[in-house]
Amino acid sequence: MNGLTVRPHLDSNGRDLAIEHVQDVEPILEWNRQARRDEQSAEWGRHVARIPNVIYVKWLDEERARGNTSLRMFTPEFDLIVQKKLGDPEWAYLRTDRPSLQAGWSAGLL
Repeated sequence: MNGLTVRPHLDSNGRDLAIEHVQDVEPILEWNRQARRDEQSAEWGRHVARIPNVIYVKWLDEERARGNTSLRMFTPEFDLIVQKKLGDPEWAYLRTDRPSLQAGWSAGLL
């Protein structure tokens, strides 16, 4: 995971460990803003989103907190979670397409 820094923090009790994931996401978000301005003319294989690695980690952690401890990143099961998240207006800034212009069978999946 390029650009991702992992910082372990040991609690003063000497037993508890917290892991912090840090990434400068501004270049990715700026790239997404620019990409949304461009019309995608391809009939197949349109670019939908560019997701910072820290967001992938956040989504994985959220699922594990819900009890889905067997979930692994970049599996078909995780891909479905990502697809659902990208359909949520809260995460629209990660998209590189313009969902309002989508047509066809894939538009209903998001």
